[in-house]
Amino acid sequence: MATEKTGAKDARIIAASDVETAPWVRWKCQFGCDGYGRCLVCPPFTPGPEEMRKVLDAYHRAVLIHFDPEADVKAAVAELEREIFLCGAWKAFGLGAGPCYLCKKCPVDEGRCRHAERARPAMEACGIDVFSTVKKAGFPIEVVKSTRQCPNYYGLVLVD
Repeated sequence: MATEKTGAKDARIIAASDVETAPWVRWKCQFGCDGYGRCLVCPPFTPGPEEMRKVLDAYHRAVLIHFDPEADVKAAVAELEREIFLCGAWKAFGLGAGPCYLCKKCPVDEGRCRHAERARPAMEACGIDVFSTVKKAGFPIEVVKSTRQCPNYYGLVLVD
């Protein structure tokens, strides 16, 4: 599986049941992110935490990936998802971090993504509690308190 060429620092296989969801997570999108309602891979167009939990329950394993801050997490996750799919895991599906910037203006009004082969929803957009999930997997994560701090970015590929 490609890691270094995608900007991945580390990756761990985790149980899909270890991925935490919570109803408050999407509030962070709605009240704090300019992607809310403006991207088809952001709320309210993405599954809520209840639906995401059902999706997660259909999987046994996932790959949690820790990325360099400079990495294009969504592109890397889409690429890793494809590699895993081509290895025979037909249910593989990736989730990235943050809003999508593939289009200058997302065609929300059209209701159809122009880059469906590359665009992936963020974990948090689907109600995944990234902090709890990442901590449970033993990866570093903390609230970034200043622009001098280096953030940690994560992606997730559901496997089977």
